[in-house]
Amino acid sequence: MPYPIDQKLVVAVSSTALFDLSAEHDLYLKLSVDEFRSYQREHRSEMPSPGSAFPFIERPLNLNTIYADEHPMEVVILSRNHADAGLRAMGAVEYYGLEISRSFFLAGQAPYPYMNALGAVLYLSTNKEEVENAVKQGFPAGYVLPCETHQATDDKQLRMAFDFDGVIASDEAEAVFKDTGNLDLFHEHEKRLRDMPLRAGPLMPLLLKISEFQKLERQKAQNMAEYTQMIRIAIVTARNAPAHERLITTLANAGIDADELFLLGGIEKKRVLDILKPHIFFDDQIGHLEPAAESTPSVHIPFGLANFNVKNSNA
Repeated sequence: MPYPIDQKLVVAVSSTALFDLSAEHDLYLKLSVDEFRSYQREHRSEMPSPGSAFPFIERPLNLNTIYADEHPMEVVILSRNHADAGLRAMGAVEYYGLEISRSFFLAGQAPYPYMNALGAVLYLSTNKEEVENAVKQGFPAGYVLPCETHQATDDKQLRMAFDFDGVIASDEAEAVFKDTGNLDLFHEHEKRLRDMPLRAGPLMPLLLKISEFQKLERQKAQNMAEYTQMIRIAIVTARNAPAHERLITTLANAGIDADELFLLGGIEKKRVLDILKPHIFFDDQIGHLEPAAESTPSVHIPFGLANFNVKNSNA
C-alpha cells in the first residue's frame, strides 16, 4: 500500500526550476497579467525544455519503480504562476513522463509556506529573493543556478553532493573562522571539539530521508552481485585534516554514511564535481557554485553568516 504523503520523501520545485521558462519570464515582465495568461493558453501545446533542476527531479521519481508497492518519493510543483500557466507546466510533466500529480499554482503568492502542508524537506526555485526569504523563515530552500541540462538515458542512478558547513551542519564552526580569520585557530577549535556533533543545518532533514533509501540500496548491492546502487551520497567540503574528525562525528551521530567524502582543503570543488558528475550539488557559498554550475546542476543554500551576517539560532 502506498505511503501517506507525510511519510514520503517530498521535494517541492517551482515550474521555472523544473522547466526552462526563461523566455516566458521575460514576457511576464513585459505583458499585463491578462496578456500573459492569454499567451500561455495560446502556447499550451509548446513544450518547454528541461530546466536546471530536471536531472535531479526525474531520478527520485525513478526510485518509485524500484519500491513500486510503497511509492515513497513525491515531487510537488509549487509555483507563483496562475493556473493557466500551470496547464502548460503539467502538460510538460506528462510529455517528459514525470510522475508528478500534485501541484499548487498560487497566482503571485509565495509558494514556500505550503511546504508545511506537504512535509517537504526541500524547495527548489529560480527566484533568488524568494529562496532567501524562505531560508530566513526556517524553510529548507535552495536557489537553482542556471546550468545546461541533459536528460537521463540509461543512467538512472541518483547522485547527490552536499557541502557540509552551512548545508548539512549549522554554520557555528564557520563562525569561528570568520571571527578570527585564522585557519590554524579554526583547526585547533575543531580538533578540540572533535567528539561534539555540530547542530543540524537546513538540509539535514533531506539528507536523513535520502540516506534511509541509500542504506536499502547499499544492502541490495551487497546481496546482489550485478545490482547497481541507485543512490549515492557525496560530501564535498573545503574542510581538511584535522577538522575532518568533527565532520565525521556529526555524520555518525546522525546515522549518515556517505558513499564518498572529499576533504578538499581549498581545492576548487568544480575539479571534483566534473569527475563525480552529481545530478545536484548544494553549497551555501556562491563562490563555490558559480564555477561548478558550468557543468553541474548547482543549488545555493543562502544560510547563516556566509549570506546574511547573522547566525540562525534554529540551525
